[in-house]
Amino acid sequence: MATSSMTKALVTGASGFIGTQLCQALVNQGYAVKTCSRAGHGPDNIALDLAEPGACPPELCAGIDVIFHLAGKAHALAESRQDAAEYRQVNTEGTRKLLEAAQQARVKSFVFFSSVKAVSQASQQPMDETVNDPATDPYGLSKYEAEQLVLNGGYVRHPVVLRPSMVYGGSEKGNLPRMIKAVRRGIFPPLSESGNQRSMVHVTDIVAAALLAAEKPAAAGQVYIVTDEQSYSTRQIYDAIRAALGKPPVAWSIPMPLLTSLAKLGDGFGQLTGRRFPIDSDSLEKLTGSAWYSSAKIARELGFQPRHTLWKALPDIIRHLS
Repeated sequence: MATSSMTKALVTGASGFIGTQLCQALVNQGYAVKTCSRAGHGPDNIALDLAEPGACPPELCAGIDVIFHLAGKAHALAESRQDAAEYRQVNTEGTRKLLEAAQQARVKSFVFFSSVKAVSQASQQPMDETVNDPATDPYGLSKYEAEQLVLNGGYVRHPVVLRPSMVYGGSEKGNLPRMIKAVRRGIFPPLSESGNQRSMVHVTDIVAAALLAAEKPAAAGQVYIVTDEQSYSTRQIYDAIRAALGKPPVAWSIPMPLLTSLAKLGDGFGQLTGRRFPIDSDSLEKLTGSAWYSSAKIARELGFQPRHTLWKALPDIIRHLS
């Protein structure tokens, strides 16, 4: 789809971290942009609560050429028990409602922001789009089921699913800002180098990928993982954050058996209280496990080339948090 002043885009979740960046990029590219967010204010920003029965009336999509669907219930790390019904209501059924409105309005393109968490972890490293077994946790499964609606429901001619890895940039929210704040305060433990490999992507690069997905005919019907083509170990990130903060290197590390014991205590705390302890088995796995993905497919098929790495972006991220 060629961009022009006549190309009209609808962005859901427009007030979020990725949404605000995407809207600005669309305006810069000459799109006419209509936005939706839960708050909703102004003539071009409509209140949209995907949990509500009549959330997506047909007129919502009237005159729209392409929908970028970011709105949804995010993976809540603080939850010790995920509410499967709520994830499904918002992420799966909410997407279905929007697709039905898009179909009635004859929208051409639908770019769905899913997650690498939509599929189960596999021993294959790095994981790519050939790994397609549904996730087993409520959040991931709700995203996977929404993907199937987008790709196989026949609602639009040009459906695309993006699976971003962990997104970084100028945001207050997320694991990376929390880690930076904890390192700054001296309360983040120096983990041992486990050699784990994690994939990430800068917010402006996921936005660039979304524009390619909307505009390139080859993207229709495809799933694309999006990363910055690097892999990072948690210890490397820790050391880089200390350096960017002007702190001296730390030569020692906390033994893994000690962390494992603390995580088990955290599991017990969660079972007793229903609240997450700062360290439990799940959070330890996120810190020390691998989540490594390949974005070779989107590079090969759409010409996607990330412009940022975490190493280059860290000083700006830290300035933003300051």
